Amino acid sequence: MISIGALGVMFVVATVLPINIGILAFIGAFVVGTASLGLTEDEIFEGFPVSLFVTIVGVTYLFSVAQRNGTIDLLVRAGIRLVRGKAALIPWVLFAVAAVLTAFGTFTPAAVALLAPVGMNFAHRFGTSQLMVGMMVISGAHAGAFSPIAVSGALVLGMVDQTPLQVAPATLFLTSFGFNVLLSLATFLLLGGFGRRRAAAPEPVADEVEAGEITWRQALTLVALAGLVVGALVFHLEIGFLALAAGTALTLVDVRNQSKAVEGISWSTILLVAGMVTYVGILEKAGTIDAVSHGAAGMGAPLFVALLLCFVVAVVSAFASSTAILTAIIPIAVPLLLASHLSAAGLVAALAISTTIVDTSPFSTNGALVLSNARGLDRDRFYKQIIGYTAGIVGAGPILAWTLLVLPSAL
Repeated sequence: MISIGALGVMFVVATVLPINIGILAFIGAFVVGTASLGLTEDEIFEGFPVSLFVTIVGVTYLFSVAQRNGTIDLLVRAGIRLVRGKAALIPWVLFAVAAVLTAFGTFTPAAVALLAPVGMNFAHRFGTSQLMVGMMVISGAHAGAFSPIAVSGALVLGMVDQTPLQVAPATLFLTSFGFNVLLSLATFLLLGGFGRRRAAAPEPVADEVEAGEITWRQALTLVALAGLVVGALVFHLEIGFLALAAGTALTLVDVRNQSKAVEGISWSTILLVAGMVTYVGILEKAGTIDAVSHGAAGMGAPLFVALLLCFVVAVVSAFASSTAILTAIIPIAVPLLLASHLSAAGLVAALAISTTIVDTSPFSTNGALVLSNARGLDRDRFYKQIIGYTAGIVGAGPILAWTLLVLPSAL
């Protein structure tokens, strides 16, 4: 069990120290692969996710181009304009904009980083709960995160495609979207979405709500995004190559402003995913995945094991990288699904949801972004409120996901 012990050490070190777990995973793959398994370098790199690498590079590059030519700001302004005088719509518009951004390939923390300052500022001006707005921005980002052309969606679907299981892309996306809508509705109602607000009208914020004329480059970008969706979902073309081609075409018509667009590629995410997936390949070669899966299956009924897995990933992900947890848990769940009558789509979606909804934690990037953008509040008190909210999600989220998505397949 050297390989699983090394994985545990990686998570601890990456959580305590500012070291990308992907680096540790590459080192672990080399050390465990050569010293423990006697593998050659070529055999170790057989697990490197080439297709996933191209996908993440492509979609984050296209998002970087869209951000630099103002298309992302255009979408945000279009959404914000809808809330003039309608304070109750603020969190829902931000939810929708965040979902659109991540569904088109924006990495979740990038979408939250873009919208959290806007949302917290509006909540402060309108007297709306900043906790509610911040949490709904995060939920919106998660709602779109498992579309087939999103980073997380491509990761999960890519891993499932390497197994005998079948999970429809639309099923994964719609279940995650629907769950986050329900979560946001509960958040909206419980945190005073229809509560009293300041009687005074908020001051206008021109740079946040005023719309500028759409440029031909922005129009071309919107066409490119639509083409990406059609090409990937209708014609089943490789998402990564489509995104790279679209990003390159947009760069060629705006070379001066896009010269540094490549810096917007989410290299840290790519490193994390590539390293973890490569190490998971080592775990598979070592037989660790099968051993852990059979051990989990031996703990009791498949339904109980599925619920336990949902809880474990929720608790761990509140402190560690959700992307890293996803790459580790999906292979472990495969033998359980193959040996039972549980719905593959249901359990995969439940695990994906349980892993990501807890990213409201202040220990995660998303939660930290909301905390850092709080306006006119006692930070210590707001921190405790986020902790309490996250604790509620950790306690109730996995049970709800399991009840809605896994349990029906066993009845």
